[in-house]
Amino acid sequence: MSEQPLTLDAVLTDEAVLSTYRRMFAALARDSGAVVDDPVLVDIAETLFAAFAEAGEEWLTHEQMRFACRAYPGEQFDNRLRVLKGLGAIREVFPKPNQLRYRASFTSVVGLMFIRRMMDDGGQSEMHRLLALEDLNVADPRTTSEEARQSAVNLARAFRLWALELITLTTGTIEELREQAPKLWGTEEIARRAQGLHGTILTRWPELDRVCTDLRASIYAYSDASRRAAGRLADSAGTTRNLTLLPTETWRTFSQTASKERLAAVLDGFVFDAPAPWHDPAAVARAVDEAPRPAPAQPTPPRSTLPDPGPSDSLDTSPGAAVERLREMAESLLGGSTRVALADVLGPDWVTARRVLADLTSIDLRPELPYRLTWSDELSVDPGREPAWLSRGHLERAR
Repeated sequence: MSEQPLTLDAVLTDEAVLSTYRRMFAALARDSGAVVDDPVLVDIAETLFAAFAEAGEEWLTHEQMRFACRAYPGEQFDNRLRVLKGLGAIREVFPKPNQLRYRASFTSVVGLMFIRRMMDDGGQSEMHRLLALEDLNVADPRTTSEEARQSAVNLARAFRLWALELITLTTGTIEELREQAPKLWGTEEIARRAQGLHGTILTRWPELDRVCTDLRASIYAYSDASRRAAGRLADSAGTTRNLTLLPTETWRTFSQTASKERLAAVLDGFVFDAPAPWHDPAAVARAVDEAPRPAPAQPTPPRSTLPDPGPSDSLDTSPGAAVERLREMAESLLGGSTRVALADVLGPDWVTARRVLADLTSIDLRPELPYRLTWSDELSVDPGREPAWLSRGHLERAR
Protein backbone atom coordinates (compact mmCIF):
# COMPACT_ATOMS: atom_id res chain seq x y z
CA MET A 1 0.00 0.00 0.00
CA SER A 2 1.48 3.35 -1.02
CA GLU A 3 2.34 5.74 1.74
CA GLN A 4 0.09 8.80 1.64
CA PRO A 5 1.32 12.11 3.11
CA LEU A 6 -0.16 12.82 6.51
CA THR A 7 -2.61 15.72 6.58
CA LEU A 8 -4.72 17.19 9.32
CA ASP A 9 -7.92 16.41 7.38
CA ALA A 10 -6.89 12.75 7.11
CA VAL A 11 -6.21 12.51 10.84
CA LEU A 12 -9.60 14.04 11.69
CA THR A 13 -11.39 11.74 9.22
CA ASP A 14 -9.78 8.60 10.67
CA GLU A 15 -10.67 9.68 14.19
CA ALA A 16 -14.30 10.30 13.14
CA VAL A 17 -14.48 6.77 11.70
CA LEU A 18 -13.13 5.20 14.88
CA SER A 19 -15.37 7.25 17.16
CA THR A 20 -18.44 6.11 15.19
CA TYR A 21 -17.44 2.45 15.55
CA ARG A 22 -16.76 2.86 19.25
CA ARG A 23 -20.18 4.37 19.90
CA MET A 24 -21.94 1.76 17.78
CA PHE A 25 -20.46 -1.24 19.59
CA ALA A 26 -20.06 0.24 23.07
CA ALA A 27 -23.10 -1.71 24.32
CA LEU A 28 -21.66 -5.02 23.03
CA ALA A 29 -17.98 -4.55 23.83
CA ARG A 30 -16.43 -6.60 26.62
CA ASP A 31 -13.99 -3.84 27.50
CA SER A 32 -12.82 -0.47 26.17
CA GLY A 33 -10.20 -2.12 23.96
CA ALA A 34 -12.63 -4.40 22.13
CA VAL A 35 -13.09 -2.05 19.14
CA VAL A 36 -10.49 -1.47 16.43
CA ASP A 37 -8.15 1.48 16.81
CA ASP A 38 -6.99 1.59 13.18
CA PRO A 39 -9.29 2.49 10.24
CA VAL A 40 -7.24 0.18 7.98
CA LEU A 41 -8.70 -2.84 9.80
CA VAL A 42 -12.17 -1.73 8.73
CA ASP A 43 -11.01 -1.35 5.13
CA ILE A 44 -9.66 -4.93 5.19
CA ALA A 45 -13.06 -6.25 6.28
CA GLU A 46 -14.83 -4.34 3.51
CA THR A 47 -12.33 -5.61 0.95
CA LEU A 48 -12.91 -9.19 2.07
CA PHE A 49 -16.70 -8.85 1.91
CA ALA A 50 -16.47 -7.38 -1.59
CA ALA A 51 -14.28 -10.29 -2.69
CA PHE A 52 -16.77 -12.82 -1.28
CA ALA A 53 -19.61 -11.09 -3.15
CA GLU A 54 -17.74 -11.36 -6.46
CA ALA A 55 -16.72 -14.97 -5.88
CA GLY A 56 -20.31 -16.17 -5.63
CA GLU A 57 -20.83 -19.90 -5.05
CA GLU A 58 -17.12 -20.58 -5.56
CA TRP A 59 -16.41 -18.95 -2.21
CA LEU A 60 -12.79 -18.16 -1.26
CA THR A 61 -9.77 -19.98 0.07
CA HIS A 62 -7.23 -18.48 2.44
CA GLU A 63 -4.86 -17.77 -0.46
CA GLN A 64 -7.61 -16.02 -2.44
CA MET A 65 -8.54 -13.86 0.56
CA ARG A 66 -4.89 -12.90 0.98
CA PHE A 67 -4.65 -12.03 -2.71
CA ALA A 68 -7.73 -9.81 -2.47
CA CYS A 69 -6.10 -7.97 0.45
CA ARG A 70 -2.60 -7.91 -1.04
CA ALA A 71 -2.43 -4.11 -0.66
CA TYR A 72 -2.40 -4.47 3.14
CA PRO A 73 0.44 -5.73 5.35
CA GLY A 74 0.41 -9.45 6.17
CA GLU A 75 0.24 -8.95 9.94
CA GLN A 76 -2.82 -6.74 9.71
CA PHE A 77 -4.54 -9.18 7.34
CA ASP A 78 -3.86 -12.20 9.58
CA ASN A 79 -5.06 -10.36 12.67
CA ARG A 80 -8.24 -9.16 10.97
CA LEU A 81 -9.00 -12.61 9.51
CA ARG A 82 -8.51 -14.23 12.91
CA VAL A 83 -10.96 -11.79 14.54
CA LEU A 84 -13.55 -12.17 11.75
CA LYS A 85 -13.38 -15.96 12.06
CA GLY A 86 -13.67 -15.86 15.82
CA LEU A 87 -16.78 -13.65 15.71
CA GLY A 88 -18.45 -15.66 12.93
CA ALA A 89 -18.25 -13.00 10.22
CA ILE A 90 -16.27 -15.50 8.07
CA ARG A 91 -17.05 -19.20 8.41
CA GLU A 92 -16.27 -22.52 6.74
CA VAL A 93 -18.60 -23.41 3.93
CA PHE A 94 -19.32 -26.78 5.52
CA PRO A 95 -18.42 -27.68 9.12
CA LYS A 96 -16.16 -30.62 8.40
CA PRO A 97 -12.46 -31.38 8.91
CA ASN A 98 -9.88 -29.99 6.49
CA GLN A 99 -12.32 -27.39 5.14
CA LEU A 100 -10.46 -25.03 2.78
CA ARG A 101 -13.19 -22.71 1.55
CA TYR A 102 -14.90 -19.97 3.49
CA ARG A 103 -18.05 -17.89 3.18
CA ALA A 104 -19.01 -14.43 4.56
CA SER A 105 -21.87 -13.83 6.97
CA PHE A 106 -24.79 -11.86 5.56
CA THR A 107 -25.40 -10.32 8.99
CA SER A 108 -21.89 -8.87 9.16
CA VAL A 109 -22.16 -7.37 5.68
CA VAL A 110 -25.49 -5.74 6.46
CA GLY A 111 -24.14 -4.50 9.77
CA LEU A 112 -21.18 -2.88 8.05
CA MET A 113 -23.52 -1.22 5.55
CA PHE A 114 -25.62 0.05 8.43
CA ILE A 115 -22.56 1.51 10.14
CA ARG A 116 -21.47 3.22 6.93
CA ARG A 117 -24.87 4.91 6.73
CA MET A 118 -24.51 5.96 10.34
CA MET A 119 -21.16 7.56 9.48
CA ASP A 120 -22.56 9.35 6.44
CA ASP A 121 -25.53 11.10 8.06
CA GLY A 122 -25.24 10.45 11.78
CA GLY A 123 -28.28 8.17 11.89
CA GLN A 124 -30.69 10.43 9.99
CA SER A 125 -31.58 7.80 7.39
CA GLU A 126 -32.09 5.17 10.09
CA MET A 127 -34.41 7.52 11.97
CA HIS A 128 -36.45 8.04 8.80
CA ARG A 129 -36.69 4.27 8.33
CA LEU A 130 -37.68 3.78 11.95
CA LEU A 131 -40.43 6.41 11.72
CA ALA A 132 -41.71 4.88 8.48
CA LEU A 133 -41.92 1.42 10.09
CA GLU A 134 -43.64 2.83 13.17
CA ASP A 135 -46.17 4.61 10.92
CA LEU A 136 -47.03 1.28 9.33
CA ASN A 137 -47.23 -0.47 12.69
CA VAL A 138 -49.59 2.00 14.37
CA ALA A 139 -51.81 2.11 11.27
CA ASP A 140 -52.10 -1.69 11.22
CA PRO A 141 -55.49 -2.77 12.65
CA ARG A 142 -53.79 -5.69 14.38
CA THR A 143 -51.55 -3.43 16.48
CA THR A 144 -52.48 -3.48 20.13
CA SER A 145 -52.47 -0.65 22.63
CA GLU A 146 -49.47 -2.12 24.44
CA GLU A 147 -47.44 -2.24 21.23
CA ALA A 148 -48.34 1.37 20.47
CA ARG A 149 -47.38 2.39 24.00
CA GLN A 150 -44.00 0.67 23.67
CA SER A 151 -43.37 2.41 20.32
CA ALA A 152 -44.15 5.82 21.83
CA VAL A 153 -41.89 5.13 24.83
CA ASN A 154 -38.98 4.03 22.63
CA LEU A 155 -39.31 7.05 20.32
CA ALA A 156 -39.57 9.44 23.26
CA ARG A 157 -36.39 7.99 24.75
CA ALA A 158 -34.56 8.25 21.41
CA PHE A 159 -35.60 11.87 20.80
CA ARG A 160 -34.76 12.89 24.35
CA LEU A 161 -31.27 11.39 24.17
CA TRP A 162 -30.79 12.94 20.74
CA ALA A 163 -31.82 16.36 22.08
CA LEU A 164 -29.42 16.06 25.01
CA GLU A 165 -26.58 15.22 22.64
CA LEU A 166 -27.37 18.22 20.45
CA ILE A 167 -27.49 20.48 23.52
CA THR A 168 -24.05 19.22 24.49
CA LEU A 169 -22.78 19.93 20.98
CA THR A 170 -24.19 23.45 21.13
CA THR A 171 -22.25 24.27 24.29
CA GLY A 172 -19.15 22.16 23.50
CA THR A 173 -16.24 22.63 21.15
CA ILE A 174 -16.80 23.65 17.57
CA GLU A 175 -14.69 20.69 16.36
CA GLU A 176 -17.11 18.18 17.86
CA LEU A 177 -20.08 20.11 16.49
CA ARG A 178 -18.64 20.00 12.97
CA GLU A 179 -17.87 16.29 13.33
CA GLN A 180 -21.50 15.61 14.26
CA ALA A 181 -22.92 18.07 11.69
CA PRO A 182 -24.78 15.33 9.72
CA LYS A 183 -27.08 14.90 12.71
CA LEU A 184 -28.52 18.33 11.92
CA TRP A 185 -29.57 17.58 8.34
CA GLY A 186 -33.29 17.08 7.77
CA THR A 187 -34.30 17.68 11.37
CA GLU A 188 -37.51 19.46 10.39
CA GLU A 189 -38.66 16.49 8.30
CA ILE A 190 -37.92 14.07 11.13
CA ALA A 191 -39.82 16.22 13.64
CA ARG A 192 -42.77 16.51 11.23
CA ARG A 193 -42.99 12.75 10.73
CA ALA A 194 -42.65 12.13 14.46
CA GLN A 195 -45.49 14.56 15.18
CA GLY A 196 -47.65 12.77 12.63
CA LEU A 197 -46.92 9.45 14.31
CA HIS A 198 -47.77 11.00 17.68
CA GLY A 199 -51.10 12.20 16.30
CA THR A 200 -51.94 8.73 14.95
CA ILE A 201 -51.24 7.04 18.30
CA LEU A 202 -53.23 9.60 20.25
CA THR A 203 -56.19 9.33 17.86
CA ARG A 204 -56.40 5.53 17.95
CA TRP A 205 -55.58 5.09 21.63
CA PRO A 206 -56.73 8.14 23.65
CA GLU A 207 -55.86 6.33 26.87
CA LEU A 208 -52.16 6.75 25.95
CA ASP A 209 -52.34 10.52 26.43
CA ARG A 210 -49.66 10.55 29.15
CA VAL A 211 -47.21 8.59 27.02
CA CYS A 212 -48.00 10.81 24.03
CA THR A 213 -47.35 13.91 26.15
CA ASP A 214 -43.83 12.64 26.90
CA LEU A 215 -43.30 11.90 23.20
CA ARG A 216 -44.49 15.36 22.15
CA ALA A 217 -42.22 17.06 24.72
CA SER A 218 -39.20 15.07 23.56
CA ILE A 219 -39.93 15.98 19.90
CA TYR A 220 -40.13 19.69 20.74
CA ALA A 221 -36.91 19.46 22.78
CA TYR A 222 -35.19 17.81 19.82
CA SER A 223 -36.42 20.52 17.42
CA ASP A 224 -35.24 23.36 19.68
CA ALA A 225 -31.84 21.78 20.28
CA SER A 226 -31.30 21.11 16.57
CA ARG A 227 -32.11 24.73 15.67
CA ARG A 228 -29.66 26.09 18.25
CA ALA A 229 -26.92 23.71 17.12
CA ALA A 230 -27.52 24.57 13.45
CA GLY A 231 -27.35 28.28 14.27
CA ARG A 232 -24.00 27.90 16.00
CA LEU A 233 -22.72 25.74 13.17
CA ALA A 234 -23.69 28.39 10.61
CA ASP A 235 -22.03 31.12 12.68
CA SER A 236 -18.79 29.14 12.91
CA ALA A 237 -18.68 28.74 9.13
CA GLY A 238 -18.41 32.53 8.70
CA THR A 239 -19.69 34.49 5.75
CA THR A 240 -18.54 31.80 3.29
CA ARG A 241 -20.83 29.18 4.92
CA ASN A 242 -18.13 26.64 4.02
CA LEU A 243 -18.16 23.86 6.61
CA THR A 244 -15.14 22.16 4.99
CA LEU A 245 -12.85 24.87 6.32
CA LEU A 246 -11.27 23.94 9.63
CA PRO A 247 -12.30 26.18 12.53
CA THR A 248 -9.81 28.33 14.38
CA GLU A 249 -10.00 26.13 17.49
CA THR A 250 -8.76 23.10 15.53
CA TRP A 251 -5.68 24.91 14.24
CA ARG A 252 -4.94 26.35 17.68
CA THR A 253 -5.19 22.97 19.39
CA PHE A 254 -3.11 21.24 16.73
CA SER A 255 -0.40 23.89 16.78
CA GLN A 256 -0.11 23.63 20.58
CA THR A 257 -0.01 19.84 20.81
CA ALA A 258 1.68 18.64 17.60
CA SER A 259 5.38 17.88 17.34
CA LYS A 260 7.67 19.84 15.05
CA GLU A 261 7.87 17.04 12.50
CA ARG A 262 4.10 16.50 12.35
CA LEU A 263 3.42 20.23 12.20
CA ALA A 264 5.89 20.60 9.33
CA ALA A 265 4.34 17.65 7.45
CA VAL A 266 0.80 18.95 7.76
CA LEU A 267 1.66 22.52 6.84
CA ASP A 268 3.87 21.52 3.92
CA GLY A 269 2.77 23.47 0.87
CA PHE A 270 1.25 26.39 2.79
CA VAL A 271 2.69 29.85 2.15
CA PHE A 272 2.89 32.28 5.05
CA ASP A 273 3.68 36.01 4.90
CA ALA A 274 3.08 36.10 1.15
CA PRO A 275 3.98 39.39 -0.56
CA ALA A 276 1.20 41.90 -0.96
CA PRO A 277 -0.38 41.91 -4.43
CA TRP A 278 0.51 44.71 -6.83
CA HIS A 279 -2.35 46.95 -7.89
CA ASP A 280 -2.18 49.24 -10.87
CA PRO A 281 -2.64 52.87 -9.68
CA ALA A 282 -5.05 53.50 -12.56
CA ALA A 283 -7.19 50.54 -11.46
CA VAL A 284 -7.21 51.82 -7.87
CA ALA A 285 -8.30 55.30 -9.02
CA ARG A 286 -10.99 53.82 -11.23
CA ALA A 287 -12.28 51.66 -8.36
CA VAL A 288 -12.48 54.72 -6.09
CA ASP A 289 -14.40 56.68 -8.73
CA GLU A 290 -16.83 53.81 -9.34
CA ALA A 291 -17.41 53.08 -5.66
CA PRO A 292 -20.95 53.87 -4.53
CA ARG A 293 -21.34 57.04 -2.52
CA PRO A 294 -23.30 56.65 0.69
CA ALA A 295 -26.40 58.81 0.87
CA PRO A 296 -26.60 61.27 3.76
CA ALA A 297 -28.44 59.88 6.74
CA GLN A 298 -30.64 62.97 7.10
CA PRO A 299 -30.83 65.02 3.87
CA THR A 300 -31.55 68.70 4.24
CA PRO A 301 -35.24 69.42 3.63
CA PRO A 302 -36.07 71.72 0.70
CA ARG A 303 -36.57 75.38 1.57
CA SER A 304 -39.42 77.48 0.27
CA THR A 305 -38.63 80.41 -2.05
CA LEU A 306 -41.53 82.45 -0.63
CA PRO A 307 -40.86 85.11 2.01
CA ASP A 308 -41.51 83.91 5.56
CA PRO A 309 -42.03 86.85 7.91
CA GLY A 310 -41.70 85.85 11.54
CA PRO A 311 -39.96 86.64 14.82
CA SER A 312 -36.58 86.57 13.11
CA ASP A 313 -37.46 89.74 11.19
CA SER A 314 -37.77 91.70 14.42
CA LEU A 315 -34.58 90.28 15.94
CA ASP A 316 -31.59 92.61 16.05
CA THR A 317 -28.74 90.62 14.50
CA SER A 318 -26.08 93.31 14.75
CA PRO A 319 -22.78 92.26 16.43
CA GLY A 320 -23.21 94.62 19.37
CA ALA A 321 -26.80 93.63 20.11
CA ALA A 322 -25.86 90.28 21.64
CA VAL A 323 -23.14 91.83 23.80
CA GLU A 324 -25.50 94.53 25.01
CA ARG A 325 -28.14 91.98 25.93
CA LEU A 326 -25.62 89.99 28.00
CA ARG A 327 -24.42 93.19 29.72
CA GLU A 328 -27.95 94.15 30.70
CA MET A 329 -28.59 90.67 32.05
CA ALA A 330 -25.42 90.72 34.17
CA GLU A 331 -26.24 94.15 35.60
CA SER A 332 -29.78 93.07 36.44
CA LEU A 333 -28.47 90.04 38.32
CA LEU A 334 -25.78 91.98 40.19
CA GLY A 335 -28.20 94.77 41.12
CA GLY A 336 -25.42 97.27 41.83
CA SER A 337 -23.27 94.86 43.92
CA THR A 338 -19.90 93.46 42.84
CA ARG A 339 -20.63 89.80 43.62
CA VAL A 340 -23.76 87.63 43.73
CA ALA A 341 -24.23 83.90 44.43
CA LEU A 342 -25.74 81.84 41.62
CA ALA A 343 -27.92 79.95 44.08
CA ASP A 344 -29.70 83.25 44.81
CA VAL A 345 -30.40 84.15 41.20
CA LEU A 346 -31.50 80.72 39.91
CA GLY A 347 -35.18 80.03 40.41
CA PRO A 348 -36.88 76.66 41.04
CA ASP A 349 -37.77 76.28 37.36
CA TRP A 350 -34.93 74.26 35.86
CA VAL A 351 -35.85 75.15 32.26
CA THR A 352 -35.42 78.86 33.04
CA ALA A 353 -32.32 78.15 35.14
CA ARG A 354 -30.69 76.40 32.18
CA ARG A 355 -31.12 79.49 30.01
CA VAL A 356 -29.67 81.72 32.75
CA LEU A 357 -26.65 79.43 33.16
CA ALA A 358 -26.12 79.39 29.38
CA ASP A 359 -26.16 83.19 29.26
CA LEU A 360 -23.84 83.46 32.26
CA THR A 361 -21.40 81.08 30.58
CA SER A 362 -21.47 83.27 27.46
CA ILE A 363 -20.83 86.34 29.64
CA ASP A 364 -17.82 84.63 31.24
CA LEU A 365 -16.37 83.66 27.87
CA ARG A 366 -16.53 87.16 26.38
CA PRO A 367 -13.38 89.09 27.28
CA GLU A 368 -14.96 92.44 26.35
CA LEU A 369 -17.46 92.12 29.21
CA PRO A 370 -16.25 92.95 32.77
CA TYR A 371 -17.93 89.92 34.41
CA ARG A 372 -16.60 86.51 35.44
CA LEU A 373 -17.94 83.24 36.88
CA THR A 374 -16.09 81.64 39.80
CA TRP A 375 -16.76 78.14 41.15
CA SER A 376 -15.83 76.50 44.43
CA ASP A 377 -15.22 72.80 45.17
CA GLU A 378 -18.29 72.50 47.38
CA LEU A 379 -21.46 70.75 46.22
CA SER A 380 -24.84 70.91 47.97
CA VAL A 381 -27.43 68.17 47.42
CA ASP A 382 -31.16 68.59 48.07
CA PRO A 383 -33.39 65.81 46.66
CA GLY A 384 -36.48 67.94 47.07
CA ARG A 385 -35.29 70.68 44.72
CA GLU A 386 -34.73 70.85 40.99
CA PRO A 387 -31.93 70.67 40.20
CA ALA A 388 -31.15 68.37 43.12
CA TRP A 389 -27.50 69.47 43.33
CA LEU A 390 -25.88 72.89 43.21
CA SER A 391 -22.28 74.06 43.03
CA ARG A 392 -21.11 77.09 44.92
CA GLY A 393 -20.72 79.58 42.09
CA HIS A 394 -20.66 83.40 41.94
CA LEU A 395 -21.02 86.08 39.30
CA GLU A 396 -18.45 88.80 39.90
CA ARG A 397 -17.70 92.19 38.42
CA ALA A 398 -14.12 91.97 37.18
CA ARG A 399 -13.44 95.68 37.05
